[in-house]
Amino acid sequence: MKKEEKIYIAGHRGMVGSAIMRRLQADGFTNFVTRVSAELDLRNQQAVAAFFEQEKPDYVFLAAAKVGGIVANNTYRAEFLYDNLQIQNNVIHSAHLNGVKKLMFLGSSCIYPKLAPQPLKEDALLTGLLEPTNEPYAIAKIAGIKMCDAYRMQYGCDFISVMPTNLYGYNDNYHPQNSHVLPALIRRFHEAKVNGTPEVAIWGSGSPLREFLFADDLADACVYLMQHFSDAGFVNIGSGKEITIKDLALLIKKIVGYEGELTFDATKPDGTPRKLMDVTKLAQMGWAYKTELEEGIKLAYHDFLVKHVER
Repeated sequence: MKKEEKIYIAGHRGMVGSAIMRRLQADGFTNFVTRVSAELDLRNQQAVAAFFEQEKPDYVFLAAAKVGGIVANNTYRAEFLYDNLQIQNNVIHSAHLNGVKKLMFLGSSCIYPKLAPQPLKEDALLTGLLEPTNEPYAIAKIAGIKMCDAYRMQYGCDFISVMPTNLYGYNDNYHPQNSHVLPALIRRFHEAKVNGTPEVAIWGSGSPLREFLFADDLADACVYLMQHFSDAGFVNIGSGKEITIKDLALLIKKIVGYEGELTFDATKPDGTPRKLMDVTKLAQMGWAYKTELEEGIKLAYHDFLVKHVER
């Protein structure tokens, strides 16, 4: 990518899109084209087609998606499938029609089969059944990977895909029902601390293992791969480290400064028992994460205080 070329970041206000923009700005890129969802509904085929014809971006980071945690995924199954298919179909197809030089599609680690061998290697895709609670989202993301590959094979488009692990960081979603586990715990422990709540109940047994990556590290990997990767398939992006939900909760409890009790509601679903990315492919290309989990959670909690509590 050259500094003067036009870059479109779909989802630039979200946690991932905003991190990618910060990373590019740090490298001296300034020619961005952005639209908020009120200005451009990416589910609208005609609107997306008109936008690409007008702006003609050189590079596209497709970070826009309908996302959420286990509750949101399981509750809004139709929207998670329809909205995400529409967004990626419209953007990828318009990128092809308008001669975009390179597009990066961002997926999710939930594309892997529920019981795939751990850590999750890229070639485990489509080797087994998906986790039922987030199957619609996973199917949409798998379709996005295959769409990029199909446009590469049929039309020679340089469209690549990356699969991030669980993310957290600046501009995260702290919605009480629809957020992912890490930001949800930050909010719950903070509110329990403020309200003097004697205990906080965590969904499930606390035993599932999860991997987390600070969103600014993901952005660094995305920019790196945009410059150094050009192939079919996709690349896992993660830390290669995992932690139990119980230990994650205890770490967030400590950082927030909540002094009440921690309980686990085993009647609630755990989701996938373990979900660790194999990041060998990325490591062999020369990239590694920088932000350790405790440091990243402190940064995220400060961001939560500034944007959701102190304003």
